[in-house]
Amino acid sequence: MTARGVATGTPLIEVRGLRVDYGAGPDAVHAVVDADLTLHSGTVLGLAGESGSGKSTLAYAMTRLLRAPGMITGGEVLLHDGGAAGSGGYWRGQNEAEGQPGQRGSSARGHTLDLLAATEDQLRELRWSRIAVVMQSAMHSLNPVMTISSQLTDVLKAHLPGLGKEARRERAGRLLEMVGIGADRLTSYPHQLSGGMRQRVMIAMALALEPAVVIMDEPTTALDVVTQREILQELAQLQHELSFAVLFITHDLSLLVEIADSIAVMYAGRLIERAPAQSLYRSPRHPYTLGLLNSFPALHGPRRRMTGIPGSPPDLRRPPSGCAFHPRCRFAMDVCRTDVPVTISLAPGNRSAACWLQDGHVEVPPELAAGEPQAAAEAEKASAS
Repeated sequence: MTARGVATGTPLIEVRGLRVDYGAGPDAVHAVVDADLTLHSGTVLGLAGESGSGKSTLAYAMTRLLRAPGMITGGEVLLHDGGAAGSGGYWRGQNEAEGQPGQRGSSARGHTLDLLAATEDQLRELRWSRIAVVMQSAMHSLNPVMTISSQLTDVLKAHLPGLGKEARRERAGRLLEMVGIGADRLTSYPHQLSGGMRQRVMIAMALALEPAVVIMDEPTTALDVVTQREILQELAQLQHELSFAVLFITHDLSLLVEIADSIAVMYAGRLIERAPAQSLYRSPRHPYTLGLLNSFPALHGPRRRMTGIPGSPPDLRRPPSGCAFHPRCRFAMDVCRTDVPVTISLAPGNRSAACWLQDGHVEVPPELAAGEPQAAAEAEKASAS
C-alpha cells in the first residue's frame, strides 16, 4: 500500500522551468535557472552537487519556504493528487469548478495544484499532510524550550483536531519507536538528545501524517558515519514500508548511488545531468558528474588515483559565459565558452545531460561515452568474484 493510496511510479511533483533569483534587477543572482524535475511516488530521487549549487534553494522554492531576498521569478511546481483519498478542496480541477482564480483545468492523472499559485491556506493544509521537509540542522529546526512530545503532538493537533490528547501522545510515542527511539524520550528536550536522535525526531515528525512526499535536505551531513549509516538504513526501511517518495539532497554523490532510484546533478543553479542511479554511476555523461564520481574511492577493485575537480564553483554574481563549468572542465571546447548548453536526451534509459559533448557533433571522450567506463567495469568484476 503506497502513501495516501497513490500507485507506485505515479508522478507526484513536476517542476517545470523553475527560476529563483536572490535580489532584483541587473544585480540579481540567478540561483536556480529553468529547473525541470519529476518526483514519482514510491521512489527516491537524489539531488547532488557542491555547496552553493542551488540544491536547497530549489527545494525551498518548490515548497514555498524560500525566504527573502529569494524570489521565485518563473515556472510552475505541479503537485498531483493521483486520485488519493482525503485530498480536500485545494486541487486544480475542483478549484476551477468552484470559481477560484489561479487554477487551470484538471489533470489527466487526477486533480493537480500549482504550488506557486496556491494560497497560504492551501499551503498550510498541504504541509506535513502531503509534503513534509526534514531540514539540514535538527538542533536549529526543533524548538529548544519545548519537549519532544509537545513538538510532535502540535503537528497532530493542528492537522487532526478530532484526535484526543491521549491518542496524540500515544501516536507520538509510536512515531519515536518507528525511528528507533524509546517512547520514554517524549519528555526530553532537544538538548538532551544526541545529534542522531534529534535527526530521528525530525524524521518522525515528517512522517507523522503519512505524507506522500518527504524532502530531506542533507539530513545526515553533521553526523558521524556510523550514525549516518543507521539513520539511512532506518529511512530505507520506512520508505519501503510506507512507500512515500523522497527527494534526498546531498553533496555526497557516493551516498546517493546507494539509496536513490534516480539522481539529478546540479551545478551553478542548473540541472546538468539526470539518470537512473546505477546508470549514472557506471556511465556518467557530464564532465562534472565524472569529476564528482572520481572524488571518492571505489570500495572494490584495484587502487586508482582520485582526481577530483580543479578550481572552485563560480561566483553567481559574475558567472562565466557559456557553460558555467567550462573553466574547470578538461574537455572544454570553444562552444562551451560562448554558448549555454541545451539539455540533450540520451539513450539508453531515461537520462539527459546538458553538455555540448553529447550533441552528436563531436567525438565523445571514452570517459563520457555510452557504456561502462573501465574503472566501473573492473569494480563490478571484482565485486562479482
